[in-house]
Amino acid sequence: MESENTGSAAKGYFVSISIIGLLFFIFGFVTWLNGSLIPFLKIACELNSAEAYLVSLAFYISYTVMALPMSAVLVKTGYKNGMVLGLLGMAVGSLIFIPAAHTRIYPIFLFGLFVMGAGLTILQTASNPYVVVIGPRKTAAVRIGLMGVANKAAGIFSPLVFTALMLGGIAAYSDANLNAMTAAQKAVALNHLADRLVVPYLVMAIVLVFLAAMIKFSPLPEINDEEDEGGVEVSKEKTSIFQFPQLILGAIALFFYVGVEVMAGDTIGMYGRSIGIPFFGKLTSYTMSFMVLGYLVGIVAIPRFIKQETALIISAVMGFVFALCVMTMSTVNTGISAALLGWLGVTPIPNSVLFVALLGFANAMVWPTIWPLALQGLGKFTKIGSAILIMAIAGGATIPPLYGVLSDTHSPQLSYWILLPCYFIITLYAVKGHKVRSWKSEPAVGK
Repeated sequence: MESENTGSAAKGYFVSISIIGLLFFIFGFVTWLNGSLIPFLKIACELNSAEAYLVSLAFYISYTVMALPMSAVLVKTGYKNGMVLGLLGMAVGSLIFIPAAHTRIYPIFLFGLFVMGAGLTILQTASNPYVVVIGPRKTAAVRIGLMGVANKAAGIFSPLVFTALMLGGIAAYSDANLNAMTAAQKAVALNHLADRLVVPYLVMAIVLVFLAAMIKFSPLPEINDEEDEGGVEVSKEKTSIFQFPQLILGAIALFFYVGVEVMAGDTIGMYGRSIGIPFFGKLTSYTMSFMVLGYLVGIVAIPRFIKQETALIISAVMGFVFALCVMTMSTVNTGISAALLGWLGVTPIPNSVLFVALLGFANAMVWPTIWPLALQGLGKFTKIGSAILIMAIAGGATIPPLYGVLSDTHSPQLSYWILLPCYFIITLYAVKGHKVRSWKSEPAVGK
């Protein structure tokens, strides 16, 4: 009888993880479309770089605006119904792309992205802590790493799909060709280009509604996050979420982390286009491929060979070094890329661009390690703590647009210096910040 219960529990755990993995794939697919969407909208809506990176601002700022309201919704609905609401919100955002494409009015695109981001906010606020507390704390980074594989596998797939559906014949929309057209000819050409978005985003909306129905009627169980390891007694002593330094400092680290993660995925296409790479729409797939590799390494290594904290330190230092390489490596020579990827038959890319992609490998285990460290011991505060961490995704709304402004006025390559202080702050959290349990220095034992 006991073995039957154990088998049933294991089956339920596998089903739950599989369903959450599917959700991570979905919001990975939607999120990492932005890397290809930015250069596409730059052409279709006739934007400069700073304007084009408002895509990141509109999408990620919704996390800051909506995270706390969504955490309140989760308290009322529970995790499962919250996931359903998130998927429906994303579907609404997808449908907004249809009038945006027909009119080529950029603010409507940005509004659609904001609504999609709002849907993702509740989806992430529900799913990330669910993955943390559904199993043992010491293996939380492994579970989040598995979710990351699903998320970034979608990140490999979505730019390829976008390129195949949207960027066919994109050479006809080069700056030289468009400048040679009359105003009327250019308007017709750009309208035709923007209309390519209609059918894919309509299909995406239908798929999201279908998934919402599937989650609603799935056997996904609710969980009691007050049973979080060590969280019951500790959280009884606390009266405010701001009494958890490991959480607040973790949110700051996540803010800068999301900034560098989005930089690696969303700027590589524009950077590649600026130095003449013709297949710039596919470059996000390079970053996502390295992220998947990083996740796989982390899944094998944590906690078998290294602790979560150690993995975070290694990731941050590696990111700092790779950022320096982006700034200093050649924008023409493809030697490193050919040696590293040539045997796979992958098209080589300039060394500087390769190190933008390799940031994906460095970034892979930062999110999975910060989450369990920041949420440790929160107990009944887990939902609101999750919302605070989700708000930190605003880093993706801040740092890439700032890079866009710098790249318009300075060298796109040297403007990657903005990554360096971000990785330094992540390193500080990895070394010290996650250990802090009180804002006041504690007296030494026996004193």
